[in-house]
Amino acid sequence: MRLGIKGKQVLGVTSIVGAVVVALSLMHLAVLAHVNLDESKARAELLASAIFHRAREVVGEGADPYRALRGDAGLRSILESSLYSKNVTFAAIVDVRGMAVAHADPPLEGQPLPAGGDLNSLLSRSALSQLVAIYAGQGRNLELRQPLLVGDTEFGSIRIGVSTLLIRRDLDASLRPAFATALIALTVAVLGAMLLAQLLLRPIHMIRSGLTRLGRSEFGVRLDLNQDDEFGELGTFFNAVSAQLSADRSQMAGHVANLESAVGHLEDAVAIVSPKGELLFANPAMRALVPEAAAGAVLSDVVAPDHPLRRLSEETLASRQSRGPVSTTFADTRDRDSSSDDDQKKKSPDPTGERLILTHPVSDATGELVGVMLIVRNLEYLSQVQSTVRYSRKLAALGRLSAGVAHEVKNPLNAMMIHLELLRQQFAPRGAAPGSPTPARAAATRTIGAPDKAPPISRAEALQHVDVIAAEIHRLDEVVQGFLKFSRPEDLKLRRVQLTALVDEVVPLVRPEAERTGVQLIVQSEGAPDVNGDPAMLRQALLNLALNACQAMPNGGTLRIQCEAARGRRVSVTVADTGIGIKPEHLQRIFDLYFTTKEKGSGIGLSMVYRTVQMHDGEIEVQSTPGAGTKFRILLPQA
Repeated sequence: MRLGIKGKQVLGVTSIVGAVVVALSLMHLAVLAHVNLDESKARAELLASAIFHRAREVVGEGADPYRALRGDAGLRSILESSLYSKNVTFAAIVDVRGMAVAHADPPLEGQPLPAGGDLNSLLSRSALSQLVAIYAGQGRNLELRQPLLVGDTEFGSIRIGVSTLLIRRDLDASLRPAFATALIALTVAVLGAMLLAQLLLRPIHMIRSGLTRLGRSEFGVRLDLNQDDEFGELGTFFNAVSAQLSADRSQMAGHVANLESAVGHLEDAVAIVSPKGELLFANPAMRALVPEAAAGAVLSDVVAPDHPLRRLSEETLASRQSRGPVSTTFADTRDRDSSSDDDQKKKSPDPTGERLILTHPVSDATGELVGVMLIVRNLEYLSQVQSTVRYSRKLAALGRLSAGVAHEVKNPLNAMMIHLELLRQQFAPRGAAPGSPTPARAAATRTIGAPDKAPPISRAEALQHVDVIAAEIHRLDEVVQGFLKFSRPEDLKLRRVQLTALVDEVVPLVRPEAERTGVQLIVQSEGAPDVNGDPAMLRQALLNLALNACQAMPNGGTLRIQCEAARGRRVSVTVADTGIGIKPEHLQRIFDLYFTTKEKGSGIGLSMVYRTVQMHDGEIEVQSTPGAGTKFRILLPQA
């Protein structure tokens, strides 16, 4: 049985008062016992003195003392009067052999008188020992002895018996008021303890009630302890803690709502499992896969024992290590017989598709495991997202390409318009206004008999204009061919490509250019993972980057080609130089078609590199510092 603070206080006070009452009662009883023994001794001594004086008068010189004592009526009267003395049981005169010569009870005369305890010896002991001796066993007789002498010779003794049973009876009679007093004291102690507990424990009960309300997540709990003691300070501290908890809970509630809102809109199914296997949280995507996955449910009750969700979560709880990814499929639990939820079914992902399951341990600030996060990823949705991203990249690249083509086409067209206008002016009649009819139209409208005043035509100038127009047409053709080459779909011939071997094929093609410009070539590709790709396209892209790097170091430098594994099952290919670098204003346009800063550049090389990387579902990054060098980093999917 659980005992509360109030019960403990009442029990404690009652126990203390009871112990004090018992101790005082024992002391009082011991004092009463000692007094009773002293009184009994005094009575015995008085009786023994009377017997002694009468016996001395009765016994004469030379006479038979025993017969004289036995036949004396006065002595007999004194002995018999002992029966009326309080606590005295007998009075007798015995000879040296212990035989009763004269006894208060005549039938016992002539018989041996058993020896009893010594009353003086008991009185010499402590009061508590005296009390124990009185209440020990069934009681006994204590004796007071006084010798009888004839001259200097002892011929007998006076023995007065005192009964401990009689003394015990007197003590019991005197204890009744003491017991009543003790009972009253205990009752008063209990009532006082209860009242005192009610007064003293009231602040504690208020604090307990406040803590209970805080435990029920109530906000703004306050205690009004108008006291100037420790309880008042504790109440002030409680109010401060309550206010802080209310503020923290409000803030946390906002964070939790934001988190639930964010996680609730994720395409991935997310759930959190406690160390006991209970579901603490499950977003809508998880509930769509496992309808029974509600907060408070036990994971072992909602999935089969061999299901990867349960197996991976148990492994993570045991090892505190992440597990997965593991591929699996889920049964379609949607109600296909109900026609009212058709729109919702179309919006929700198909639960029968392939999923990847991952588990991660969740620990608190002290490193204690508080749960396991379950993540189920929809591979079909990821493929759709990746396809959308790739399509967006291609649209962006097409936009940059179109802008470059428009710019390149505009210049030749302007030049052709200028030279055509010059030719028209040469063939037009002298003095004709701009926009006047051409010579052929003028001849058709010329009146009969009017003189022909056409200016002489310079053949050399006309041919010069025609050559310019032909050159611009050729330039337009190159622009169109470059555009077609860049935008025409190509069939990738994908296969497993060893980057080490690919780099070894590119190095001999780059080395002559590097030696011509005094560039030191460093290659680090040993141990690089393989990739899936088109060897020819990857080789050309790597060659373009390496040749551009050599051309960016006309006065020598270092060209580093490095291949290594990267995060996310990717392979990094880095081409870094220590050349002149790229200006910041040009860095955003280097992959635009026809953009170049070189005197004889075509502006196609880096665009083709960018297109090749895109076609391989890769990424390309560039970092450049003018005067320090440029670094291109290509990330390709690992085979």
